[in-house]
Amino acid sequence: MLVVSRGKQSFEDDVFPNFSKYIRPGDCIVLNNTRVFPARLRGHKSTARIEVFLVRALNEEETIWKTLVKPGKRVRPGDEIAFGGGLRAEVLSRGEFGERTLRFSAEEPVAGLLEKIGETPLPPYIHRNPTSNDRERYQTVFAQKKGSAAAPTAGLHFTREMLDACRAGGADIAYVTLHVGLGTFAPLREEQLAEIRLHEEYFAISESNANRMQQAKRLICVGTTCVRTLETALLRGGLRSMQGETNLFIYPGFTFRGTGAMLTNFHLPQSSLLMLVSAFAGRELTLAAYRHAIDMRYRFFSYGDCMLIE
Repeated sequence: MLVVSRGKQSFEDDVFPNFSKYIRPGDCIVLNNTRVFPARLRGHKSTARIEVFLVRALNEEETIWKTLVKPGKRVRPGDEIAFGGGLRAEVLSRGEFGERTLRFSAEEPVAGLLEKIGETPLPPYIHRNPTSNDRERYQTVFAQKKGSAAAPTAGLHFTREMLDACRAGGADIAYVTLHVGLGTFAPLREEQLAEIRLHEEYFAISESNANRMQQAKRLICVGTTCVRTLETALLRGGLRSMQGETNLFIYPGFTFRGTGAMLTNFHLPQSSLLMLVSAFAGRELTLAAYRHAIDMRYRFFSYGDCMLIE
């Protein structure tokens, strides 16, 4: 774990088992309790292989979904895609960047079939097929709310024992939900930052968790998803019970209204995640910290090491 001090404009090496020593009485650690579901489907249209990534169900029966498809050029409204287990999908509409709305049908309940034949959507830089073990391994210990296409990876560092140690250090724990979409990890497309529009992602905050955060002296967000959820809520009227969609893009120049510290992994270059870190820590300090992490052979990305920014 690299510990970055914005006040001192410095950083030092440590290890995550020491995380609780950075806790102060009155802190509140904010965790994203989203749960990854088997969101990748492999199908075919005629002889073409099609990959479908489930993003969000649009009805209670989970038969109509917002999805991302690859290759998008081959999938048009009116097309039908066939999957295993007798599952089929009709393409209802198309959006930008491979987005498609699909209606699924099968002789058995669609929701159960999707759970059965879907694959855990491991990050693309993990060059192996997912196994049954990944359904639990690619989850945080506090995952509850099903709906994420990717794990909130900063939370993967935590064990229940570490959460207990944080409580013993005087911290409260609060949970938010943000269902991570695959668009979060997409490279930035526009040269002008103000013109970039992220994919919308569902978020929710309960009243009890909002109250916990309101009473905190400092909010420590575990992961960029918690930062975006917290800052979205504050932009929309404050910490209270709410749910909705957010496409908040945080980049240098953004005014943080609630985030006091952040734990995050090391991110891909040219990503919205790295822009958020640069906005919080400052561009020069972030670049220096990343250069140090490379020199010290820190592990990057989802299953990698982490950075605490205070």
